[in-house]
Amino acid sequence: MNREAAQPLAHAASRGPTASLGAPRKILKDRDVLALTVGIVVGAGIFRTPALVAQVSSSEAMMIGAWVAGGLLSIIGALCYAELAAAYPHVGGDYYFLRRAYGVRTAFLYGWARFSVIQTGSIALLSYVVGDYAAAMLPIGPQSSAIYAAAVVIAISGANWIGVRVGTTAQAWLTVIEVLGLVLVIAAGLLLLPAVESQPAPASEGGALGLIMVFVLLTYGGWNEAVYLSAEVENAPRRLGRLMVISLGLVTILYVLANVAFLKVLGLSGMAQSDAIAAEVMRRAFGAPGAAMISLVIVVAALTSANATVITGARSICALARSAPALRWAGRWQGDRDTPGNAILAQAAMALALVVAGAFSRDGFRLAVEYTAPVFWAFLFLVGLGLFVLRWREPDRARPFRVPLYPVLPAVFCCTSLYLLYSSLAYTAAGALVGVAVLALGGLFLWFLKPQVGEELD
Repeated sequence: MNREAAQPLAHAASRGPTASLGAPRKILKDRDVLALTVGIVVGAGIFRTPALVAQVSSSEAMMIGAWVAGGLLSIIGALCYAELAAAYPHVGGDYYFLRRAYGVRTAFLYGWARFSVIQTGSIALLSYVVGDYAAAMLPIGPQSSAIYAAAVVIAISGANWIGVRVGTTAQAWLTVIEVLGLVLVIAAGLLLLPAVESQPAPASEGGALGLIMVFVLLTYGGWNEAVYLSAEVENAPRRLGRLMVISLGLVTILYVLANVAFLKVLGLSGMAQSDAIAAEVMRRAFGAPGAAMISLVIVVAALTSANATVITGARSICALARSAPALRWAGRWQGDRDTPGNAILAQAAMALALVVAGAFSRDGFRLAVEYTAPVFWAFLFLVGLGLFVLRWREPDRARPFRVPLYPVLPAVFCCTSLYLLYSSLAYTAAGALVGVAVLALGGLFLWFLKPQVGEELD
């Protein structure tokens, strides 16, 4: 046993039994994992980013190839995460993987990044998607979008604070609705509408493959969130990887078919010039009611992803909070509701603060990409590298699932993450610097809080 693995016993013994803060039970089913993974990936992005990808694609083949490649790269990443989750099932997810591989300080910085940049930023952004549509239908003042967005944060956080079953039941129904809505768009484009006449490709940026993949993999983003349920899923070590691959296979099929449908109806130039591709397809197929219907689907998609983000984000905060005595109140697990209630409240407060800040931003979507992408890809690379570190450091650890074609596939995952880190820095602006600055602020908290390995949740 290495020093990192042995420390929890000493710390827990010095403060009393682990049960003092509570621990999760294995009560989640396959359908919960599928609904969360599909629901968080198939968000509002698929209705927005195809236009951005088309703007920088030099050909139809390049664009469709990027969506296929994005799905395959995401599945490779899921296989790497599946091995880690099988060997180290923990409610902290990749926060815990990083702690095992590099120690508590690196893990603390990642937990801080999820709290201050990645998860709460996503919740705020998705809540604004709902708020923008609600404000268009029923304005209640100059800050209508912000007010509705704040209401969304409070509503979904409250539902998950009540209990995990409330949150996962809502997730299942919302996922069904959003997938059916996307299928309807695909069917309308492929079966009901004529193909557009061949058009010249739009002028695109030279050498923009990196930018294309930033947008594509942003749209596939969220697949790694399933590992935060590994401590709550029955027989997770043997099932979680299979469920993640099935989910991403379904998402890849949906995304590729959606883009084929968009190309058929609008062409590459038409996609590049459209601000609302799915709405244009539905308007041509069903008129004004079709356009209104897809607006509702986009709202549901945003709610689905936001709800899933609340579920997984609070679990990483709970794990982070147990590493510092000053934060332990947020590390308490409410056993009667099977949920990290205090962590959900802390996450909601941060998301609400970002909603207030977003009220003064002109382009929240692009700002969110710039703000989160470099930090996200840097830590994703460290997780992939951590698989190599843990195989070398703990060779005797039981691994119910192993990545096929090791070390080739993990190396592909690491190289892809490094390339996307470079691309996200090369093609983004001030927002990236803000994200890095917020991460650096976590270093200051690291110095003051002096985190240690805390009570375990697995």
